[in-house]
Amino acid sequence: QDERMAALPGMGKKKIENIIRGIELYAMSRERMPLGDALVVARDAVAQLRKAAGVKAIEAAGSLRRGKETIGDIDILAGGGKKKEIIDAFVRLPMAHAILAQGETKGSIVTGSGIQLDLRVVEQHEFGAALQYFTGSKSHNVRLREIARRGGLKINEYGIFSGERRVAGESEEEMYATLKMDWIPPELREDRGELEAASHHTLPKLVRRADIRGDLHVHSHYSDGAHSIAEIADAVKKMGYQYIAVTDHSPSLKIARGLSTARLREKIAEVQRINQSLTGTRLLCGAEVDIKNDGTLDYPDDLLRRLDLVIGAIHSGFKQGREQITNRIITAMHNPFVHIIAHPTGRLIGEREPYDVDMACVIEAASRTGTALEINAYKDRLDLDDAAAREAGKKGVMLAIGTDSHHLEQLWMMELGVTVARRGWLESRHLLNTLSAEELLAWTQARRQRMQA
Repeated sequence: QDERMAALPGMGKKKIENIIRGIELYAMSRERMPLGDALVVARDAVAQLRKAAGVKAIEAAGSLRRGKETIGDIDILAGGGKKKEIIDAFVRLPMAHAILAQGETKGSIVTGSGIQLDLRVVEQHEFGAALQYFTGSKSHNVRLREIARRGGLKINEYGIFSGERRVAGESEEEMYATLKMDWIPPELREDRGELEAASHHTLPKLVRRADIRGDLHVHSHYSDGAHSIAEIADAVKKMGYQYIAVTDHSPSLKIARGLSTARLREKIAEVQRINQSLTGTRLLCGAEVDIKNDGTLDYPDDLLRRLDLVIGAIHSGFKQGREQITNRIITAMHNPFVHIIAHPTGRLIGEREPYDVDMACVIEAASRTGTALEINAYKDRLDLDDAAAREAGKKGVMLAIGTDSHHLEQLWMMELGVTVARRGWLESRHLLNTLSAEELLAWTQARRQRMQA
């Protein structure tokens, strides 16, 4: 900032601005952690505290429960039991590197990696009210208090009161029902119309993890994945999926060992051979194909037509202007063999900002061409985000959740993609992943025919 770097060789104004912005992103990432990282820590803590003296109910609250893409501190709420013993168990957790606070009903610890966890213990009959209150969001709760006040009621972390009489508070369902509302899923509690929908009984029937029949973006050792096609086939069965799409990189992405045309043909043959031995499940042979600067793809059409699933992706030219980036994606959508656009904004949370893309135009083009947009579920991407996913759903665009897994231990991140979809008000009908294998392949064929007509 004091311009000393400007005197160094090759250091222009734009490069210095990018470095400063990179430092700011890094600082932000130190303040908040990705949802996927926070979930692992929170679940470990909750699982251990369930064994504490007399705990009757325990849940993570705050932005973690709402599924926000980044989390500050982890808030945990416990109900029932012996409060002091629960707090004592909390501050003695193996993950506790330092104790920040230890009281009768509250405790705070910091892990060795600097993550702060805060625990509050309440009476069992207050648990629903406290869970609703500490889940938030702030704007949701402010509106909820206004609604209660108009009905002559008072709402706080201890319950709903009519005068001095407590009329609700043991469960969240009871809290919302007292205000003549349906229970609102935590992911929707952002004051984006969910209170009105709950009052009119028009909340969406949000997609669930159990609705997911397959993962649409996984890498094998053909490119930069850690596992063989056969190992991925075993994972399909263990996950209870009907299918997994094996979508390795195309040749332009040399750093990821992108497949040559000859190598892709080898992979197609191996997938076909392994599928012959599978029953009840199948591998979809696909590719994550680079979108070039002119919007054309990294493989010829005569090879793309042999694939079950083609994902178009931008992996270069992130600094290009808004019009060029947007046109690249839209041009790729007009290829009849492209089914999905991967991680449409290119962001890495806390590391790389989205490229300058006109997402409204991309969503409109996806609606027009029948192209699906990806919710990339990898914890550092979550791209599309919830807001864009909701807009896409409103426009009738199909969404496709892919974990972008390069290792089988990353397949669990499907849960993160489902969370983004739920925050985007999406139902099963909005997602390709809820289709059976036969329905999915019929969808890809119908899209091809539509684009070739």
